[in-house]
Amino acid sequence: MEPLQLKIIQSALILVGMVILIIVIKGTLRRLGNRYHLQKDRTMFTIKVINISLYTAAAITLLFIWGVDQKDLVLFLSSFVALLGIALFAQWSLLSNVTASILLFVSHPAKVGDTINILDKDYPLTGKIKDIGAFFVSIETETKEIITIPNSLLFQKMIKVVD
Repeated sequence: MEPLQLKIIQSALILVGMVILIIVIKGTLRRLGNRYHLQKDRTMFTIKVINISLYTAAAITLLFIWGVDQKDLVLFLSSFVALLGIALFAQWSLLSNVTASILLFVSHPAKVGDTINILDKDYPLTGKIKDIGAFFVSIETETKEIITIPNSLLFQKMIKVVD
């Protein structure tokens, strides 16, 4: 078998295997979410993170199959991570918002769909959490206004869960 045909077959097997793995993992996580009554938004977030990880692993594997040198790939990835680190350090508030979003997602008592009171002396707010994103939490007030609050700010405030 010629090397080109072998690379094509290996690539096809990687892609088919990845699709099958994604389908199996997605089904398993949905069943576990239903069995343990987990919030659907949290299950979907976990599925997205796993999908991104699988796509990244498949892309790196395909690069190796098609002959990208390990040294070149390591140089590219280290340069990318260094630039990302500099960008996040320059914008430390972005990094704190991402970190706060993970903590809000994992361990905060308020979740999407809950009505909360933000107990702030200067700007009290009551509303329903509509979305917890990577940088902001969207809250719908009683007058149907959508307010976005940086995750790090919400993480620092006292919150009262109404329901």
